[in-house]
Amino acid sequence: TPFQVITTHHHDVLCTQPLNTTELAPYTQEEADTPIFLHVRDATNQGCRKAMIRTVDSDVVVLAVAAVPQLNIDELWIAFGTGKSFRYLPAHHMSNALGPDRYTALPFLHAFSGCDTVSCFGGRGKRTVWDIWKAYDEVTPALTTHDERFVILLYDRTSSEEDVNVARKQLFAQKGRPMDGLPPTKAALKEHTRRAAYQAGHVWATMFVREPILPSPAEWGWLQTDNGGWKVKWTELPEASHACRQLLRCGCKKGCSAKCKCVKAALPCTALCLCHSICDRE
Repeated sequence: TPFQVITTHHHDVLCTQPLNTTELAPYTQEEADTPIFLHVRDATNQGCRKAMIRTVDSDVVVLAVAAVPQLNIDELWIAFGTGKSFRYLPAHHMSNALGPDRYTALPFLHAFSGCDTVSCFGGRGKRTVWDIWKAYDEVTPALTTHDERFVILLYDRTSSEEDVNVARKQLFAQKGRPMDGLPPTKAALKEHTRRAAYQAGHVWATMFVREPILPSPAEWGWLQTDNGGWKVKWTELPEASHACRQLLRCGCKKGCSAKCKCVKAALPCTALCLCHSICDRE
């Protein structure tokens, strides 16, 4: 059998040997990861029973594990990593070991805990997320229906709270957690969850669709910029420096200098500042 090389060119597919590419092109998927699985499915439809994907991207590994049950394939291997960390990962075994509930939830969990287009939780890496997922079986359905509980467990495994804002207050006021050790506010978590749902539920979920029709990111935690691009919508809440301005102060006693915290932040002094009676920056 002649050796076959298949490659993409813009939205088309080029082959070294004659091949029916109606299942591959034209395609309009914007991500580089998802078209991989169009090719895997096309190969399996033509009788291929084993396949291997070479990648250094963990997103591809996650998608492969989730994709196995949708492919008519015996083995799907991932040649993953570089150097001493290189390994062969059996996506088919990983998918079977997780079971339907978990391999279905895996793409959302991966996006929710941080991927190329979704931010991660401060100080909470993939290992922590995985440990919580393994230790608390009840959080698997909660990933899409009550993500607050999952996030609370990421920051406090002993908490019984269901409301992330209440948990934030307890961690700060009763357990002395610093601000960077608190979970996000409910408003910020809402936008974060939307971005994760958009990535996993729309972009990745259409990996087998040549020309997917995706909803506008504007409804999923993104804001359109003046030049037509997109930027993250972090929260509906006002900036802390505006919402809690009365709690900010500097310690200048003889008037503000270039080292003053208010000056550096380009903020006016308040009644709490020691220089309030003499400062002309009010």
